[in-house]
Amino acid sequence: MSKSRVIAHYLLETACPVERAIEVIAGEQSSGTFVSVPGETPELRLRYGARVEHIELLETTDTPSLIGGALPKEAKPPYSYQRARFTLSFPFENMGANIPTLISTVCGNLYELQDHTGLKLLDLELPEEFQVYPGPQFGVEGTRRLIGVSDRPLIGTIVKPSVGLSPEQTAELVKELIEAGLDFIKDDELMANPPHSPLKERVKAVMRVILDYEQKTGKKPMYAFNISDDIENMLEHHDAVLEAGGTCIMVSLNSVGYAATSFLRKRSQLLLHGHRNGWGMLTRHPYLGIAFPAYQQLWRAIGVDHLHVNGLQNKFWEPDDSVVHSVQSMQKPLFGGYFAMPVIASGQWAGQVPETWNRMKTTDILYLAGGGIMGHPAGVRAGVLSIQQAWEAAVQGIPLEDYAHDHEELALALVKFGKRSG
Repeated sequence: MSKSRVIAHYLLETACPVERAIEVIAGEQSSGTFVSVPGETPELRLRYGARVEHIELLETTDTPSLIGGALPKEAKPPYSYQRARFTLSFPFENMGANIPTLISTVCGNLYELQDHTGLKLLDLELPEEFQVYPGPQFGVEGTRRLIGVSDRPLIGTIVKPSVGLSPEQTAELVKELIEAGLDFIKDDELMANPPHSPLKERVKAVMRVILDYEQKTGKKPMYAFNISDDIENMLEHHDAVLEAGGTCIMVSLNSVGYAATSFLRKRSQLLLHGHRNGWGMLTRHPYLGIAFPAYQQLWRAIGVDHLHVNGLQNKFWEPDDSVVHSVQSMQKPLFGGYFAMPVIASGQWAGQVPETWNRMKTTDILYLAGGGIMGHPAGVRAGVLSIQQAWEAAVQGIPLEDYAHDHEELALALVKFGKRSG
């Protein structure tokens, strides 16, 4: 019998007494139910029940975050909703080293309970027994080795338009992008295996260009082919990329799911680029869902090598502090290792680089820019150089405007896209 426990940290809002609401959650997600049942002995509850480890009361509010929460019978208006952070621990032997069951335990029916008007899983602490999951096969070091870049951020982009290009048109664009000096290119999450661009044909056309470039220059840029599909199809797509000489496959994690990604990872010989599209529905509400520090641990355990984290001053809803916190959570060792590379993306250009460096203090990132590269007034090559130059300036502590005096590509980017922030 393992005595290890899974630790789960939550954020709560409730009109009920806080301790009672938490006890209901603990019981629902372990050995208990809303009434006593035969066989639920004190000994069973002691061994298999969730345990309340910590409660920290926060502020109150008079407006519930979610509808449908119950009010205590004794409650009278105006109603008050107490917020709190709390920690539960669950016996490892309730679930074993089984991530789908782990998720059902820490993120399952607890969201359905009427005893609260807001609940979010903030973070996890997983016992070493979960090391049966293999973790990233390549991670940061393997990505750098495959691309051949060791001393700066990896610069990449996404094929645009997202859909509509034929395999040959995609290959023509890839040729332009890699000749401009990009390290990494990926399919859009909307482009997988559609009739207008079958994956096998796209793989052949794109890899023909990449292998030709490698033959001429000695450098092999990485292309992440989106193989998201049913499990059998993903294995077939993986083999097509491998046979063509590719090095990377991409999966839309929330669409494919934990079990399918785990199945793929254990059979894959290629680097696994994890795209989190759909992430907003899991986390955007401050009192519902799952926060990134918990989310990223599950995917790192399963074994994704890259994981998207958004970017500073991005085009989406996410605040900069949240993005920084996401990167920092990925920098913490999981089981003493299991490092994956954060992917900075969404509306990026040279101007966000100084604050990205100042706040994250790492170059172990994949920095993706679309319009910030392809929209550069002097062309794609100049767009790539402008971002590389911005990183050179940031790491050396030189303001972009000063560095731009003798770096034309950066100077043109500052004029085109506006003054930097941060």
